Amino acid sequence: MTAGPGTSSAVADERLVRVSPLRKLLGRPELGSVVGALAVFLFFAVVADSFLRATSFGTVLYAASTIGIMAAPVALLMIGGEFDLSAGVMVTSSALISSMFSYQMTANVWVGVFVSLLVTLAIGAFNGFMLTRTKLPSFIITLGTFLMLTGLNLGFTKLISGTVSTKTIGNMEGFDSARAVFASNWTVGGVELKVTILWWAVLVAIATWILIRTRFGNWIFAVGGEADAARAVGVPVIRTKIGLYLGVAFAAWVSGQHLLFSYDVVQSGEGVGNELIYIIAAVIGGCLITGGYGSAIGSAVGAFIFGMTSKGIVYAEWNPDWFKFFLGAMLLLATLLNAWVRKRAEATK
Repeated sequence: MTAGPGTSSAVADERLVRVSPLRKLLGRPELGSVVGALAVFLFFAVVADSFLRATSFGTVLYAASTIGIMAAPVALLMIGGEFDLSAGVMVTSSALISSMFSYQMTANVWVGVFVSLLVTLAIGAFNGFMLTRTKLPSFIITLGTFLMLTGLNLGFTKLISGTVSTKTIGNMEGFDSARAVFASNWTVGGVELKVTILWWAVLVAIATWILIRTRFGNWIFAVGGEADAARAVGVPVIRTKIGLYLGVAFAAWVSGQHLLFSYDVVQSGEGVGNELIYIIAAVIGGCLITGGYGSAIGSAVGAFIFGMTSKGIVYAEWNPDWFKFFLGAMLLLATLLNAWVRKRAEATK
């Protein structure tokens, strides 16, 4: 039977329909965060004279990079529909393991660095394994890991070092080369830049490539949108979620080594509360709490907003106690703006 000209078969395949640049722009999850970043930049450019100095820009980028390194994999995890409340203390755990293993074993610090990598990845695998096996919410699983790591960080540090901080390893073999990898800096045009900015850019680029160009990226969006439906069409949900937690653990290892080799010693109580900042950066960048939507580039913009706000308040010579207020206000405004952008994008389809 031949379809007539008025039948649905005559309608062009929607996949072949040309999409206008405006519609593509409105469909980008990071659009709201870019608008917010421009607003924050202009605001502090007006109220803080020193904000526009080249040296200030390097400081803002450094503050953003320390958050952005973690925000990128956290964004991928949120797109996959999960959370990790242990990410903040995992950074400290990674640094403590490197420091204490190197000091106690009197080994080259690189030995401690690689032992830390293995243990940190094991923590990430534990989170993913427990999530997929128990079917409990990731909030509960990672909250439990958060509490356990917080206690272990303090307990082991006091047991081994006798204090709440690690012993200095600055004079040990391999320290200088490890510092060059994780905590060095260089000067470009009179601006001092930290190596964490490079780590941040590389991780965001890799995360973006995974989301856009790989099958694993399709799996991330699928399990975040509807895990049962994704499983029904052959998506390896368990492997995907464990892989996402391993990504967060790897970034925590990088951040932990930067923490260690920047200051030589580590305080066991550090990192508590940072997991919320990583999540906030991802949400400001366009990630949905419910999963299935977002981008790594958006998390980078969210981290940049965090860097501008934290340092802009200092340059404006305001009381830093106001920082949390501005952070909360940005979270609400960015969420509302992202919701508006999504509605506009859906209305133009």
